[in-house]
Amino acid sequence: MRDSVQSIDRAFDILEALATQKDGLGVTEIARRIGLHKSTVHRLLTSMASRGYIEKNEATSSYRLGLKLVELCSLYLNSLELKTEAQPYLRRLAALTTQPVHLAIADDGEAVYIDKIESFNTIRMYSAIGKRVPLYCTAVGKVLLMDKEDWEIEELFKDKEFIPHTSNTLLTTDKLIAEIHQVREKGWAVDNEEHEEGIRCIAAPVYDYRNKIIAGVSTSGLKTIITPERDKEIAGYVVDTALNISRRMGYNQENKFADRDLP
Repeated sequence: MRDSVQSIDRAFDILEALATQKDGLGVTEIARRIGLHKSTVHRLLTSMASRGYIEKNEATSSYRLGLKLVELCSLYLNSLELKTEAQPYLRRLAALTTQPVHLAIADDGEAVYIDKIESFNTIRMYSAIGKRVPLYCTAVGKVLLMDKEDWEIEELFKDKEFIPHTSNTLLTTDKLIAEIHQVREKGWAVDNEEHEEGIRCIAAPVYDYRNKIIAGVSTSGLKTIITPERDKEIAGYVVDTALNISRRMGYNQENKFADRDLP
């Protein structure tokens, strides 16, 4: 255990040593700066390079920070910007639907709530910022799968268990893919009591400047409030909200909803 902690500390020492060196450093110089033997540094560098956190310049045998580290930082910063830009639109959606509203992103085969707006006019649902929910039985999860090819969905779920949360839960990849085809055609998704008994949910995707789906917006409520007869009405509110947030994130495709002034 102690050796593992030391290795982690040493890896961070290497990252910090490389952080200000745009041209990189060689093994000898890194070892001198952090006070380790060259063989130890070389072993750590090899492991970190295999994960993409650092890169080796074969011409100079020097190392610099890798794209994986940049990617992680970008994801974190983007999530902060996304929450900031989305807040006023999420609040307006909650006011329109009088139901709780969530903003979620995909992470490691699940959807993660990164923001939530409560409603004072409905039951308090079991959800919180940071909570993880399945992609296959939630509306927000389905919209996060919208831009994936069928084979990508198959690959994502090949080793995952489909847990029957309710009697309506989709339990096979084939059924999920068929559902995603319908979601793509409509542009929004429904969770029809698939994750929680008595709760229905409608979600739409948020796009960024690359026209890639980066998040999902949803509103959830009792099946007696979000009834099938109201699906198109509520979906209009949710899609409108998602598109306005997308526009704030740099989405530049022609959209049928104009960005409206907030009340």
